[in-house]
Amino acid sequence: MTKRILAKHPENPILTAADFPGAAMYIFNPGVIKFNGEYLMMADVATLAQPIFLHMARSKDGVHFKFDEKPLAWPEPDPIHPEDCIYDPRITKIGEEYFIVYASSSEGRGVRVGIVKTRDFEKFERVSIASESGNRNGVLFPRKINGMYCRLDRPFGNPRDSAGMWLSYSPDGVFWGLSEPVMDPRVGLWDNGKIGAGAVPIETEHGWLCIYHGTTQTGAGVIYRLGAAMLDLKNPAKVLARSEDSILWPEFDYEMFGRVPNVVFSCNAIVEDDGMVRIYYGAADTCVGLAEGHIEDIIESCYSKNPYLLRPKGSPYYLGDAPKAAPVRVEQPSAEPASV
Repeated sequence: MTKRILAKHPENPILTAADFPGAAMYIFNPGVIKFNGEYLMMADVATLAQPIFLHMARSKDGVHFKFDEKPLAWPEPDPIHPEDCIYDPRITKIGEEYFIVYASSSEGRGVRVGIVKTRDFEKFERVSIASESGNRNGVLFPRKINGMYCRLDRPFGNPRDSAGMWLSYSPDGVFWGLSEPVMDPRVGLWDNGKIGAGAVPIETEHGWLCIYHGTTQTGAGVIYRLGAAMLDLKNPAKVLARSEDSILWPEFDYEMFGRVPNVVFSCNAIVEDDGMVRIYYGAADTCVGLAEGHIEDIIESCYSKNPYLLRPKGSPYYLGDAPKAAPVRVEQPSAEPASV
């Protein structure tokens, strides 16, 4: 069997609603970052009334997490967008500040990209409601590009239409523009439905490593998987490479049955000092799993080709005609009689 890019932790799921100190139905899709010697996990919590809010859990070893007893001191909603449901946070450190980019939903007004910042994860300050309605899966790059904040997001009009990832810039985190498409769904592959940013982009010598999610429609519903892509360091709208294969997919009961079946969905990727990458992912929008793999293997997956993928002429995955074989010279048998 081929070695997997990401291995799932034997203690999965590592966090469930049973671990929450109050009443909750589901725990999923956390943002995670290392801060002051701890792993901080900001997780989606679905209450018994259905709305989702964010709550902090902490761990010393990155596997065993304990929820805080008190809720986050989340800032008051923006009057122009009175959010009543917040979810899917991505946490980016820029300088000494930590920016939380999340989905901000307001009943009757749709979902928008929200941005909040903190220095200590005790006090939070609202930066902006940073998009029009119908946009989510926002994530900030960990440094400014061309002197501006840069983010990936996933605008969508009709929720049933396919939707791709876009790039936007801002001088201050409030006003965003210069938007352009980055990646679209791919016909015939695991990400042929919708795609969206997952983890905070990871800067490497090869480019920005982007771990993202993609969907495909089946007769039994939608499947969410994870893949990887490499974006240009100076112009992240330029895709250098993109994995043909998914690197994480639902296969176990805790990923295939739940609030939303057949889902693995990540908002984070923690790179350890030895190059090991830890990805904490939402499983079936119900609980949290952990998958681990080496960063070099994830980078390599961006460039690898699936040996079983059919590539007929006219297909976007056609690799071109095989080179013609060189003519083989056939030696003629000698005309001399054989020795007796």
